[in-house]
Amino acid sequence: MEQPESYKGIRVLVTGASGFIGRWVAELLSKEGAELYIVSKDRARLNMVSKTYSINGIRIDLDLTKEKAFQELFKEIKPDITFNLIGYGISNLEKDGETTWRINAKLPEEMALTVLKDNNSKWKGLRFVHVGSGFEYGSVLNEITESTEPKPTTIYGRSKLAGTKKLQDICWEKGLRGVTARLFTVYGPGEHSQRLLPSLVRVAKSGESLKLTKGEQKRDFTYVKDVAFGLIKLGLLSEVPGNMVNLATGKLTSVKDFAECARKILGINPDRLFFGAIPYREDEIWQGNVNVNFLKRCIDWIPSCSIHEGIKESVEFEEAIALKRSSQK
Repeated sequence: MEQPESYKGIRVLVTGASGFIGRWVAELLSKEGAELYIVSKDRARLNMVSKTYSINGIRIDLDLTKEKAFQELFKEIKPDITFNLIGYGISNLEKDGETTWRINAKLPEEMALTVLKDNNSKWKGLRFVHVGSGFEYGSVLNEITESTEPKPTTIYGRSKLAGTKKLQDICWEKGLRGVTARLFTVYGPGEHSQRLLPSLVRVAKSGESLKLTKGEQKRDFTYVKDVAFGLIKLGLLSEVPGNMVNLATGKLTSVKDFAECARKILGINPDRLFFGAIPYREDEIWQGNVNVNFLKRCIDWIPSCSIHEGIKESVEFEEAIALKRSSQK
C-alpha cells in the first residue's frame, strides 16, 4: 500500500493535546500544515498550550471519558488519523483505580472500534496511533524487544497493557490500521512539576536541596520532541507489523547520571543533592536496554537527541517562555 509523505491538508485529531506529549505532537502537526483538531477537557490549559507552542488548530473542550463522547466527536470531525495521547496514573497525584482503567484500557478500545467503522477516508497512512508505556513490561533485566513478555507490576502498567492488547486484537482480527507506540522515560518542556528535571530546575531557582534515591536505576531517557517526531513518522506508515513498537533511544542512563548532567547545566552545587536520602519505591522498575531495531526498520529513524542537548534545550525553552510571560504583564 502506498504511504503518504506528509500531513499537509490531512484532517488530524489529537486527544490529550494539552498534555506533556500531546502538545508537542500537536505542535509538529501544526507546522506540517495538518487540518488539526485538538482536544482537552481543560479549556484554559488548552488555550494556554496553543498560544505558548504556536499550535494552529481547532480547540475542543471535551471530557472523553463520558459515554459516547469520542463516538460523537469522531462522527462530527471525521478525522483521517487520530493520535491518542490521553493517559492517567503516571503521576503520584493520579491514584483513582477506576479512572485508571477507564482511560488507559477501556477508552482506547472504544476509540479503535469507532475509527474502525469509518470507511470514508482516503488516507493511506495509519488511522489510529495510540501511546503505550514501558511500564507494560514491568521489571526486565535483559534486553527489551517487542516480543518480550509483558509482566507489569503496577496498576498503571497493567491498565496500559490491557489497552494495548485490545487495540492489537482489533487490528489483527478486524483490520484496523493502528499502532501502539510504547514510550519509556520521556522528559522535556511541559513535564509534570513532580518529575525529576522540573524538580532540579526548582532547586536551581530556589536554592533549596533535594532528597533523591541512590539513582542506580537505569532509564531510556527520550527527549519529548524526538518522541513527538517518532509518533507522527509512524502515522505515515500504511501498516506496522504486530501493531506495536518500542519508541526509545536504545541507550540507558542511570537516574543519578541524568541528575548530575542537569545539575551541571543548571549550576546547582553538588552538596544540595542528597542521593540515597530516600529509599526506592516498593514497585520500583528495573529494566535492561530497549532494543529499537524494529523502530529503525519501520521509519528509518531513531531518537538521537543527547541527554545534555535535551536538558539544555528544555531549560532554555522554559526560561524563554517565563521571560515572555513576565514581559506581557
